[in-house]
Amino acid sequence: MNTHDWLRNLPMSDVAGACKVMEVSFSQGTRKDFFRNAALHPYEKGDLISVEGVSGFDVGEVSLTGEIVRLQMKKRNVKEDNPEMKKVLRIATDRDIDIWKQNKVREPEAVIRSRAIARQLKLNMKISQVEMQADGRKATFFYIADGRVDFRELIKVYAGEFRLKVEMRQIGARQEAGKVGGIGSCGRELCCSTWLTDFKSVNTAAARYQNLSINQTKLSGQCGRLKCCLNYELDTYLDALQNFPDNCDVIQVAKGNAFLIKKDIFKNLMWYTLPDSTKHYPLTIERVKKIKLQNLEGVIPDELGAVDITSSKTKEEEPEFVELVGQISLKSLDKAADKKRRQNQPGNQSAGSGGQRGQRPQQRQQGGNQSSGSGGQQGGGQQQGGQSAGSRGQRQQGQGGQSAGSRGQQRPNNPNRNRNQQRPHNPNRNQQRPDNPNQGKDK
Repeated sequence: MNTHDWLRNLPMSDVAGACKVMEVSFSQGTRKDFFRNAALHPYEKGDLISVEGVSGFDVGEVSLTGEIVRLQMKKRNVKEDNPEMKKVLRIATDRDIDIWKQNKVREPEAVIRSRAIARQLKLNMKISQVEMQADGRKATFFYIADGRVDFRELIKVYAGEFRLKVEMRQIGARQEAGKVGGIGSCGRELCCSTWLTDFKSVNTAAARYQNLSINQTKLSGQCGRLKCCLNYELDTYLDALQNFPDNCDVIQVAKGNAFLIKKDIFKNLMWYTLPDSTKHYPLTIERVKKIKLQNLEGVIPDELGAVDITSSKTKEEEPEFVELVGQISLKSLDKAADKKRRQNQPGNQSAGSGGQRGQRPQQRQQGGNQSSGSGGQQGGGQQQGGQSAGSRGQRQQGQGGQSAGSRGQQRPNNPNRNRNQQRPHNPNRNQQRPDNPNQGKDK
């Protein structure tokens, strides 16, 4: 993992006392080393440079320059004035890069061949990676072994097979995972392949202190060992557990012995369970100390005195849907859709048309009452002058037209309206079918 140079843009008070050492990474950051910039050439981060190697040169990438290199050297216990520190030769030329790439292509084949040779010699070891120098004069074989391996004969075979200088370096399973790389269960790149340089031993006690279930599958990393991140928060748990009482794994109450299940360092609670119940009872530290003191005095309390840990926090209401042009409630849209769905159902349409048909006889009855009233007026005016039946028919026809017009206005949604318009009014309709019961008597 590349280190952020946060001292790069700071002004230098003493230019002569600036750091003349650079950090150079090899094999995509799997190996880093420090080299002295004797020529004081202004190299930048990411430049490919040629440095001193074993009987030749090597090509690496500049990872750090400036004052932050001194902090990295202090972290790795490297002296700046070390006379054995190798030097930077030059900026990598095109010829250097071509030779470096040709030798890098040989590495996968060398791994396969070296594993086959080690198997033929019946050595209990595993070749993990082969790293060749840029000029092809040296190769470093990284291997994993449980114990000590006598590889003197192996080195002779490797030197004759690959025709270069051989260096054997033993690594652990964690270093192998760092060289291979990968993604951890947390979703991030492995710590051993990014920033973690020193590996400490991890045991199952770290999981017990943190109240983690001892599940080897979940607690193991890609290297097959316990995860390094189990040690990250271990010191915090150990400091918090100092406030909890000791020798309180079992306390006595009237219902029997209560056994300790776990300790919650965030809420300062100790969880117990009774023999005849599967329920867990949270107790405060003061309550546990009090019960333990009573048990030592021979007093057995009646109850555990568990605390209520129900959250009193009010539940936050979820915000409703808000549109950019205004607020629209989804419930109102659902109601409108349901109303439209009910109107489109076939049963509701037939019921609505039946209601319209039921209104028609009432309107006809109202029209008959109006015509009967007009007929009474006609009977009363018979003494003033004899009016012909034709004039009465015209008046009845006019009133019948008005009543028909009123019926048409009251029924705007009548499906038979077009049928009435296609059939014109009969002028003798009221005479053939009179609505007035006294009309026949006048005749």
